[in-house]
Amino acid sequence: MDASRLKRWAPWVAALAALVAGLLIGLALRADRGPAPEHDPRAIANRVLISVREQGRIVTYSARFAAIVSARESRLGMTAEKTLILPGTARYSVDLSRLRRQNLAWDAPTSTLTVTLPPLEIDGPQIDFGDVREYSDGGLLLALTDSGRTLDQANRRSAQDELMRQARAGTATHLAQDAAMRIVARAFALPLRSAGIDASVAVRFVDPAGREDASFLDRPVRIEDAVRNNAS
Repeated sequence: MDASRLKRWAPWVAALAALVAGLLIGLALRADRGPAPEHDPRAIANRVLISVREQGRIVTYSARFAAIVSARESRLGMTAEKTLILPGTARYSVDLSRLRRQNLAWDAPTSTLTVTLPPLEIDGPQIDFGDVREYSDGGLLLALTDSGRTLDQANRRSAQDELMRQARAGTATHLAQDAAMRIVARAFALPLRSAGIDASVAVRFVDPAGREDASFLDRPVRIEDAVRNNAS
Protein backbone atom coordinates (compact mmCIF):
# COMPACT_ATOMS: atom_id res chain seq x y z
CA MET A 1 0.00 0.00 0.00
CA ASP A 2 1.48 3.42 -0.99
CA ALA A 3 1.94 6.28 1.44
CA SER A 4 -1.06 8.31 0.23
CA ARG A 5 -3.50 5.41 0.69
CA LEU A 6 -2.00 4.65 4.08
CA LYS A 7 -2.51 8.25 5.18
CA ARG A 8 -6.07 8.30 3.87
CA TRP A 9 -7.08 5.18 5.82
CA ALA A 10 -5.18 6.16 8.99
CA PRO A 11 -8.27 7.69 10.68
CA TRP A 12 -10.22 4.46 10.10
CA VAL A 13 -7.52 2.33 11.71
CA ALA A 14 -7.05 4.76 14.61
CA ALA A 15 -10.80 5.02 15.20
CA LEU A 16 -11.22 1.25 15.24
CA ALA A 17 -8.32 0.77 17.68
CA ALA A 18 -9.57 3.53 19.98
CA LEU A 19 -13.14 2.28 19.92
CA VAL A 20 -12.23 -1.32 20.66
CA ALA A 21 -9.85 -0.27 23.45
CA GLY A 22 -12.45 2.02 25.02
CA LEU A 23 -15.11 -0.64 24.65
CA LEU A 24 -13.08 -3.29 26.43
CA ILE A 25 -12.15 -0.91 29.24
CA GLY A 26 -15.75 0.22 29.65
CA LEU A 27 -17.09 -3.32 29.78
CA ALA A 28 -14.43 -4.35 32.27
CA LEU A 29 -15.25 -1.43 34.58
CA ARG A 30 -18.93 -2.36 34.48
CA ALA A 31 -18.32 -5.97 35.37
CA ASP A 32 -18.54 -5.08 39.07
CA ARG A 33 -21.95 -3.45 38.69
CA GLY A 34 -23.79 -6.67 38.12
CA PRO A 35 -23.15 -8.21 34.71
CA ALA A 36 -25.98 -8.81 32.29
CA PRO A 37 -27.18 -12.38 31.78
CA GLU A 38 -24.47 -14.17 29.84
CA HIS A 39 -26.66 -15.26 26.96
CA ASP A 40 -29.12 -12.35 26.72
CA PRO A 41 -28.16 -10.55 23.48
CA ARG A 42 -30.31 -7.51 24.25
CA ALA A 43 -28.68 -7.00 27.64
CA ILE A 44 -25.21 -7.43 26.18
CA ALA A 45 -25.99 -4.98 23.35
CA ASN A 46 -27.27 -2.40 25.84
CA ARG A 47 -24.07 -2.67 27.86
CA VAL A 48 -21.97 -2.31 24.72
CA LEU A 49 -24.05 0.71 23.71
CA ILE A 50 -23.03 2.58 26.86
CA SER A 51 -19.33 2.00 26.17
CA VAL A 52 -19.68 2.87 22.48
CA ARG A 53 -21.45 6.14 23.31
CA GLU A 54 -18.60 7.13 25.61
CA GLN A 55 -16.24 7.22 22.60
CA GLY A 56 -18.06 10.32 21.35
CA ARG A 57 -17.28 11.58 17.86
CA ILE A 58 -14.91 9.36 15.87
CA VAL A 59 -13.22 10.30 12.60
CA THR A 60 -13.59 7.42 10.17
CA TYR A 61 -12.13 8.86 6.98
CA SER A 62 -10.31 11.86 5.54
CA ALA A 63 -9.89 12.94 1.94
CA ARG A 64 -8.05 15.67 0.09
CA PHE A 65 -9.68 17.59 -2.75
CA ALA A 66 -8.67 20.36 -5.14
CA ALA A 67 -10.95 22.94 -6.73
CA ILE A 68 -9.81 24.55 -9.99
CA VAL A 69 -11.90 27.58 -10.93
CA SER A 70 -11.53 30.54 -13.29
CA ALA A 71 -13.20 33.95 -13.51
CA ARG A 72 -13.05 36.44 -16.38
CA GLU A 73 -13.99 40.08 -16.72
CA SER A 74 -13.94 42.48 -19.70
CA ARG A 75 -13.64 46.26 -19.43
CA LEU A 76 -12.30 49.08 -21.57
CA GLY A 77 -11.89 46.70 -24.49
CA MET A 78 -9.59 44.48 -22.46
CA THR A 79 -10.08 41.12 -20.75
CA ALA A 80 -8.58 39.81 -17.53
CA GLU A 81 -8.79 36.27 -16.24
CA LYS A 82 -7.69 34.61 -13.02
CA THR A 83 -7.47 30.91 -12.20
CA LEU A 84 -7.39 29.61 -8.63
CA ILE A 85 -6.33 26.14 -7.50
CA LEU A 86 -7.60 25.66 -3.96
CA PRO A 87 -6.80 22.38 -2.13
CA GLY A 88 -8.58 21.29 1.02
CA THR A 89 -8.96 18.33 3.34
CA ALA A 90 -12.28 17.05 4.65
CA ARG A 91 -12.72 14.78 7.64
CA TYR A 92 -15.74 12.53 8.06
CA SER A 93 -17.02 11.57 11.48
CA VAL A 94 -19.90 9.98 13.38
CA ASP A 95 -21.02 11.19 16.80
CA LEU A 96 -21.55 7.93 18.67
CA SER A 97 -22.75 9.79 21.76
CA ARG A 98 -26.04 10.32 19.89
CA LEU A 99 -26.79 6.59 19.83
CA ARG A 100 -29.81 5.55 21.91
CA ARG A 101 -31.43 2.24 22.76
CA GLN A 102 -34.06 2.85 20.12
CA ASN A 103 -31.22 2.75 17.58
CA LEU A 104 -30.76 -0.96 18.41
CA ALA A 105 -33.08 -3.72 17.21
CA TRP A 106 -32.63 -7.42 17.94
CA ASP A 107 -34.24 -9.94 15.59
CA ALA A 108 -34.34 -13.29 17.37
CA PRO A 109 -35.32 -15.53 14.40
CA THR A 110 -32.23 -14.45 12.42
CA SER A 111 -29.99 -13.67 15.43
CA THR A 112 -29.28 -10.24 13.96
CA LEU A 113 -28.64 -7.01 15.84
CA THR A 114 -29.37 -3.91 13.73
CA VAL A 115 -27.72 -0.61 14.68
CA THR A 116 -28.92 2.64 13.08
CA LEU A 117 -26.23 5.31 13.16
CA PRO A 118 -26.65 9.09 13.46
CA PRO A 119 -25.91 11.07 10.28
CA LEU A 120 -22.38 11.26 8.89
CA GLU A 121 -20.78 14.65 9.61
CA ILE A 122 -18.30 16.48 7.37
CA ASP A 123 -15.68 18.78 8.90
CA GLY A 124 -14.30 21.23 6.38
CA PRO A 125 -12.89 21.08 3.85
CA GLN A 126 -10.07 22.86 5.64
CA ILE A 127 -8.04 24.91 3.16
CA ASP A 128 -4.39 23.91 2.72
CA PHE A 129 -3.08 27.47 2.28
CA GLY A 130 0.50 26.35 1.65
CA ASP A 131 -0.57 24.68 -1.60
CA VAL A 132 -2.86 27.40 -2.98
CA ARG A 133 -1.95 28.37 -6.55
CA GLU A 134 -3.14 31.34 -8.61
CA TYR A 135 -2.58 32.28 -12.25
CA SER A 136 -3.65 35.45 -14.04
CA ASP A 137 -3.85 36.87 -17.56
CA GLY A 138 -4.59 40.42 -18.66
CA GLY A 139 -2.19 42.31 -16.44
CA LEU A 140 -2.97 45.74 -17.87
CA LEU A 141 -6.65 45.60 -16.96
CA LEU A 142 -5.75 44.21 -13.55
CA ALA A 143 -3.34 47.11 -13.02
CA LEU A 144 -5.76 49.83 -14.13
CA THR A 145 -8.95 48.64 -12.41
CA ASP A 146 -10.20 46.71 -9.42
CA SER A 147 -10.86 43.66 -11.62
CA GLY A 148 -8.30 41.65 -9.67
CA ARG A 149 -10.24 41.97 -6.43
CA THR A 150 -13.54 41.19 -8.16
CA LEU A 151 -12.09 38.08 -9.82
CA ASP A 152 -10.46 36.95 -6.56
CA GLN A 153 -13.76 37.17 -4.68
CA ALA A 154 -15.60 35.27 -7.40
CA ASN A 155 -12.95 32.55 -7.50
CA ARG A 156 -12.89 32.11 -3.73
CA ARG A 157 -16.65 31.67 -3.58
CA SER A 158 -16.65 29.25 -6.49
CA ALA A 159 -13.70 27.26 -5.14
CA GLN A 160 -15.20 26.85 -1.68
CA ASP A 161 -18.51 25.73 -3.19
CA GLU A 162 -16.66 23.26 -5.42
CA LEU A 163 -14.67 21.84 -2.51
CA MET A 164 -17.85 21.24 -0.54
CA ARG A 165 -19.51 19.66 -3.58
CA GLN A 166 -16.57 17.26 -3.93
CA ALA A 167 -16.59 16.47 -0.21
CA ARG A 168 -20.28 15.57 -0.35
CA ALA A 169 -19.93 13.55 -3.56
CA GLY A 170 -20.65 9.85 -3.57
CA THR A 171 -17.22 8.20 -3.45
CA ALA A 172 -15.77 9.86 -0.35
CA THR A 173 -19.06 9.79 1.52
CA HIS A 174 -19.58 6.10 0.79
CA LEU A 175 -16.05 5.23 1.91
CA ALA A 176 -16.59 7.16 5.15
CA GLN A 177 -19.94 5.48 5.77
CA ASP A 178 -18.48 2.05 5.07
CA ALA A 179 -15.62 2.64 7.51
CA ALA A 180 -18.02 3.86 10.22
CA MET A 181 -20.34 0.90 9.78
CA ARG A 182 -17.49 -1.61 9.96
CA ILE A 183 -16.11 -0.03 13.13
CA VAL A 184 -19.48 -0.08 14.90
CA ALA A 185 -20.36 -3.57 13.66
CA ARG A 186 -17.17 -5.01 15.10
CA ALA A 187 -17.64 -3.12 18.36
CA PHE A 188 -20.98 -4.88 18.90
CA ALA A 189 -20.08 -8.22 17.32
CA LEU A 190 -17.03 -8.87 19.51
CA PRO A 191 -18.86 -8.96 22.89
CA LEU A 192 -21.81 -10.90 21.49
CA ARG A 193 -19.66 -13.61 20.00
CA SER A 194 -17.39 -13.67 23.03
CA ALA A 195 -20.53 -14.53 25.03
CA GLY A 196 -21.16 -17.48 22.71
CA ILE A 197 -23.96 -15.80 20.74
CA ASP A 198 -23.66 -16.59 17.04
CA ALA A 199 -25.03 -13.20 16.02
CA SER A 200 -24.84 -11.08 12.90
CA VAL A 201 -24.58 -7.30 13.28
CA ALA A 202 -26.20 -5.07 10.67
CA VAL A 203 -25.28 -1.36 10.72
CA ARG A 204 -27.02 1.24 8.60
CA PHE A 205 -27.41 4.92 7.85
CA VAL A 206 -30.80 6.36 7.01
CA ASP A 207 -31.58 9.55 5.09
CA PRO A 208 -33.75 12.37 6.52
CA ALA A 209 -36.83 10.66 5.09
CA GLY A 210 -36.06 7.48 7.03
CA ARG A 211 -34.97 5.45 4.02
CA GLU A 212 -31.88 3.25 4.24
CA ASP A 213 -28.95 5.11 2.69
CA ALA A 214 -26.11 2.66 3.35
CA SER A 215 -25.76 -0.64 5.18
CA PHE A 216 -23.19 -3.23 6.21
CA LEU A 217 -23.69 -6.75 7.57
CA ASP A 218 -21.08 -8.45 9.74
CA ARG A 219 -21.78 -12.17 9.77
CA PRO A 220 -20.08 -14.70 12.06
CA VAL A 221 -17.55 -16.85 10.22
CA ARG A 222 -18.16 -20.56 10.52
CA ILE A 223 -15.14 -22.75 11.22
CA GLU A 224 -15.56 -24.73 8.00
CA ASP A 225 -15.69 -21.49 5.98
CA ALA A 226 -12.55 -20.14 7.65
CA VAL A 227 -10.69 -23.38 6.91
CA ARG A 228 -11.88 -23.30 3.29
CA ASN A 229 -10.79 -19.66 2.84
CA ASN A 230 -7.36 -20.32 4.30
CA ALA A 231 -6.90 -23.32 2.06
CA SER A 232 -7.83 -21.43 -1.11
